[in-house]
Amino acid sequence: MQPPVSPIPDWEARSTAVVVPPARPRKLAKVPFVELAEGRLQGVVSSGSDIERVYVSQYTAGDHTFSCSTNNNRPCGGLYGDYTCKHLDSLMDEAVVQFGSEQVARYLRLDADGADLRGRDLIGLTHWKLERSPAAGVFARFLRHLSYLELPGAVEPLPELHWFPATRLPSAKAGR
Repeated sequence: MQPPVSPIPDWEARSTAVVVPPARPRKLAKVPFVELAEGRLQGVVSSGSDIERVYVSQYTAGDHTFSCSTNNNRPCGGLYGDYTCKHLDSLMDEAVVQFGSEQVARYLRLDADGADLRGRDLIGLTHWKLERSPAAGVFARFLRHLSYLELPGAVEPLPELHWFPATRLPSAKAGR
């Protein structure tokens, strides 16, 4: 006897989110985590000199501020006045690879006129100001993402994601 066929498509029954493929494939060694969230382009950037050090870099949309510090809130030594450091440059470059320049520009409220620009070009579209921001929240999100990578694939809901409401479209059979 065969098990009953579920009316829910397999992809809806999984406890994983659909991941939007990157605009272009990117290498994760230098910038392992990039996201557009909380009104910021933010991410984790590996140190070029110390394998055990990472930097949390972020650009804020709207007020066009930036910040870069180690995961334990020590300021980046490469920041000078209103000039970005190599970690911020790398973050912007990888964001363009991950999301495309048009989406990054739109999210950060930059006037890019639909041009396909590189990360450095996007940085040059406005005057950015240094404003120190705490790194803990971004770093915690990065660690949370890493913990999900260690979980085996499963169909059952993850307890910490269980509070998300079910979002299935009503099927034609439901009205009968």
